[in-house]
Amino acid sequence: MMQIEIFTVNPFYENTYILHDETGEGIIIDPGMYTATEQTTIKEFVAKHAIQLQAIVNTHGHIDHVMGVEWCRQEYGIPFHMNEKDLVNIEALEMKAQMFGVSMQEVNAPEHFIQEGENVRFGNTELEVLFTPGHAPGHVVFVNHQQQVVIGGDVLFKGSVGRVDLPYCDPAALEKSIREKLYQLPDTYQVYPGHGPSTTIGIEKRSNPFVNEKQSSLL
Repeated sequence: MMQIEIFTVNPFYENTYILHDETGEGIIIDPGMYTATEQTTIKEFVAKHAIQLQAIVNTHGHIDHVMGVEWCRQEYGIPFHMNEKDLVNIEALEMKAQMFGVSMQEVNAPEHFIQEGENVRFGNTELEVLFTPGHAPGHVVFVNHQQQVVIGGDVLFKGSVGRVDLPYCDPAALEKSIREKLYQLPDTYQVYPGHGPSTTIGIEKRSNPFVNEKQSSLL
């Protein structure tokens, strides 16, 4: 059975996820660790539970979601997976770091470009990749149907949706991703977002003020 561990990190309060199962294998999703203390917390957790990390897997390449990518690469010797269309955000990291007043280590290109139609696997666990652009041009989410879980990045939040006022955002694409990908999942599926608490597909379909089943959109 897949275990989900959440670490809220960096100045942007980003949710970094470690997924692991009974085989001891796991992956880290959207590593945003910024400080040495945050890195140590991850390192101690992985060691305590004897997790064999297989890969870094990202929903997208915004600065708050990649602050720990190079540290993970160096610490664990594992590859970085992301959708190719989000390389524009990786290439803009230096500019974004200056904009937000943070220091940022250069992030090298992914070893593997993930796409919709493939699955991310570790141990006995399988995650379906869904392409969900809008907040970022190469945004993807990861769905575990066995446990009815979505690792959703910055597409859908509890009572909100991803920002669309950043470079390369597309409000119409975000709405389409929510309606045609996420809202097609069963209402019981739990969504673990890139920021804030989890929610369910059903709750957001009924009551999300930006995109819900009753009205077109406020985007």
